[in-house]
Amino acid sequence: MSEPVWSTSCPDWETKIVNRQSLVPFAPLFPEEARACMQVMGDLRIVDAPGSPLISESCAPWIDDLGSAIFGAYNADTGERLIKEFFLLISKKNAKSTIAAAIMLTVLIRNWRQSAEFIILAPTIEVANNAYAPARDMVKHDEELSALLHVQDHVRTITHRESGATLKVVAADQNTVGGKKAAVVLVDELHLFGKNPHAANMLREATGGLASRPEGFVIYLTTQSDQPPAGVFREKLMYARGVRDGTIVDPNFLPIIYEFPKRMLDAGTHRSPENFYVTNPNMGYSVSEKFLIREMSKAEEAGEAEVLGFMSKHLNVEIGLALRSDRWAGADFWAAAAIPVLTLDKLIEMSEVIAVGIDGGGLDDLLGFAAVGRDKRTRDWLVWTHAWAHPSVLERRKAEAPRFRDFEKDGNLTLSERIGDDVADVADLVEQVEASGLLDKVGCDPVGIGAIYDAMIEREIPPEKIVAISQGWKLGGAIKTAERKLAEGGMKHGGQAMMAWCVSNAKVEPRANSILITKQASGSAKIDPLMALFNAVTLISLNPEGRGNDDFMAAIRNPIIV
Repeated sequence: MSEPVWSTSCPDWETKIVNRQSLVPFAPLFPEEARACMQVMGDLRIVDAPGSPLISESCAPWIDDLGSAIFGAYNADTGERLIKEFFLLISKKNAKSTIAAAIMLTVLIRNWRQSAEFIILAPTIEVANNAYAPARDMVKHDEELSALLHVQDHVRTITHRESGATLKVVAADQNTVGGKKAAVVLVDELHLFGKNPHAANMLREATGGLASRPEGFVIYLTTQSDQPPAGVFREKLMYARGVRDGTIVDPNFLPIIYEFPKRMLDAGTHRSPENFYVTNPNMGYSVSEKFLIREMSKAEEAGEAEVLGFMSKHLNVEIGLALRSDRWAGADFWAAAAIPVLTLDKLIEMSEVIAVGIDGGGLDDLLGFAAVGRDKRTRDWLVWTHAWAHPSVLERRKAEAPRFRDFEKDGNLTLSERIGDDVADVADLVEQVEASGLLDKVGCDPVGIGAIYDAMIEREIPPEKIVAISQGWKLGGAIKTAERKLAEGGMKHGGQAMMAWCVSNAKVEPRANSILITKQASGSAKIDPLMALFNAVTLISLNPEGRGNDDFMAAIRNPIIV
């Protein structure tokens, strides 16, 4: 029998998700296998639900679609599974742990390989316990399963008495996953792995056994993060979206992503309770609509930061900026000011004058560069930023290392291998702006300016164009000017994830009649590119004379009088 032909892309997902239709774009590849496994899974009990009902009696249709797709990808005649990776992004409280337990118990029961290993990999001990408890209870509350499977709570392991196969729930650690030969791996709460600098290596170790297990597969289960996605989570999420949308062709990877269509996010309709079902397919089963409405109301009373936290976990809305109660006021308007196509070259092309700001540069800091140009047509302020870091920062700030790697991949951060390379790169950018004829001045934090000053002088940047910008409370004017420009729509930027992170890190402190945003107040979080922006804003707010020489500006400045 010839193998089936299928596609894992779902380009019409926006219509389907709103209409409560299945997000699995194909029927089970091997229907008989799917039916046999779903019968086993359907007979498992959800012990913590009222009355401990069977899964077949109490679950929403989407769970049947997911299970059938996973189980039905296995060709029993050849012993090979045709779809190797599954990715499920779903809102909190949609029975994710129960699904994980049921799927893994089913493959343990149906497994034919002697002494096979099945692993649920959790990012923390707490999550590991949450994933283990439903599986344990499903076994202990079924006499037939209790006779077939041996439960060992102290090591979170369930063993098949006949085949010797084991289902084990482990907390992520390089020592616990090293050398594993698992046939099936379920990675729970993938978003929490995004903060672990060793996550990629751990997942590689945990899934390495699939190379010699043709029946094996990996499932990634997660809710959305309450921080901007980072590390392996960001990587898998972007890949899953690409496969779903059809921009990446990978029939071995099935993404099922419960998130709002962009048009709903842009219109703000995702905040309406009547649309909460979109990312909660288990609404009416394990999810209470009244609970969501009440929690949303409480969050709105507490402020926008709490609303974003609620929406990230219960509505799967991706966080662009992690807003905090003591945040910079401009952060509320930052995302709306993004123009993703804005590069430095484009900024130079569109501007009539450009001010540059520079900040940071210590071995434990980022070196931030910001160019602010005044649009020659609209007079809006256009912002482009970049940052540099020494690789030692990845060791000192291990928790942020995955995020820095992401920024590097995006092209927004450069990891300089040698001391001085960052300074040379900054001087090169200043030289590029000066060569365009648009440079007004370069504003720097007066502390540690020496090496940067020397590098710019070597490139023949006029000394009078290099100025020191007073920091502390004296920068309050630039901070307030920037936030007003953002609020009125008069400042645009390149939509860089790195800069959004820096903006969300900024912590405001009131000082008499001014405000402070300092590195000390923001703690270990990096804000150097934002401080560079404030330095540039200090200069551009002085309204320097335009220097553009294009025909349009020449006609304005030198009109022909008839």
